[in-house]
Amino acid sequence: MGIFSFFSKQKKESLDQGLAKTKESFFSKITKAIVGKSTVDADVLDNLEEILISSDVGVSTTLKIIERIETRVARDKYLSTADLNQILKDEVGALMAENNNKDGIDFSLPENSPKPYVIMVVGVNGVGKTTTIGKLAYQYKKAGKSVLLGAADTFRAAAVDQIEIWSKRADVELIQQGMGADPASVAFDTVKAAVARNSDIVIIDTAGRLHNKINLMNELTKIKKVMQKVVPDAPHEILLVLDASTGQNAIEQCRQFTAATEVNALALTKLDGTAKGGVVIGISNEFKIPVKYIGVGEKMDDLQVFNKAEFVDSLFNTSEKV
Repeated sequence: MGIFSFFSKQKKESLDQGLAKTKESFFSKITKAIVGKSTVDADVLDNLEEILISSDVGVSTTLKIIERIETRVARDKYLSTADLNQILKDEVGALMAENNNKDGIDFSLPENSPKPYVIMVVGVNGVGKTTTIGKLAYQYKKAGKSVLLGAADTFRAAAVDQIEIWSKRADVELIQQGMGADPASVAFDTVKAAVARNSDIVIIDTAGRLHNKINLMNELTKIKKVMQKVVPDAPHEILLVLDASTGQNAIEQCRQFTAATEVNALALTKLDGTAKGGVVIGISNEFKIPVKYIGVGEKMDDLQVFNKAEFVDSLFNTSEKV
């Protein structure tokens, strides 16, 4: 087995394990919903609608999926409940594919990306933001890139301590001024240092507060403006980290942050610890923002580049018959 095949197999196994709780919950519900039914009829579709909503796919996305299946039932006249797994897989896959965002292949930067490539990371406390930054730094360094971190979440002492620990784990440099420092000042110093050191990537942590959208917007805008004094088009990526285990709350956080700042990439964490993995489908469909990364475990390599087809294949690959 070649090294590429080995890592692909390893990634697939991690993804399968990470989605295990979601699959177990989802397909056990479907099995119960179709007991005594041989065809996909109105009752089955009503049950399926409830299952998708309760699996945190979201109401609007669920209605789209049900509508697609209804169209298929009307066209094909007779659809067996034994085919429901494949039908769902087809329609969810098609829906996600329509979100025209290209999947990443590995931890590489976009073609012709500027140097340094500046990533500003946002998200509420507790979603795995700092962990994601550390794992992202590790993956980029492993891919041969020079990475510099900026500890601009200065409102909690723990936040600065945590990112310092992760910088050491990932073996990358960190710019910090300690708790209580001006976040914009930290971001400015980090980007300035990255230019001086010819770093490939800058990753800026920001405070995880959402209680006041106006303050959040003002703070993030200030951070962007000071970075642009050094790198005029920074940040090149605003990465919103969401905790998949919070289900609909993650969708609401996405709505709040996209209103506050120009989020153009998403990371969904903690998929391995939840049965709410369906939220990835809902977020992908509702916001049309690329899901770039998913967290499927605690190991450094368990932050994966998201691939829609791989996700759908894994989600619907089950030995449990429906």
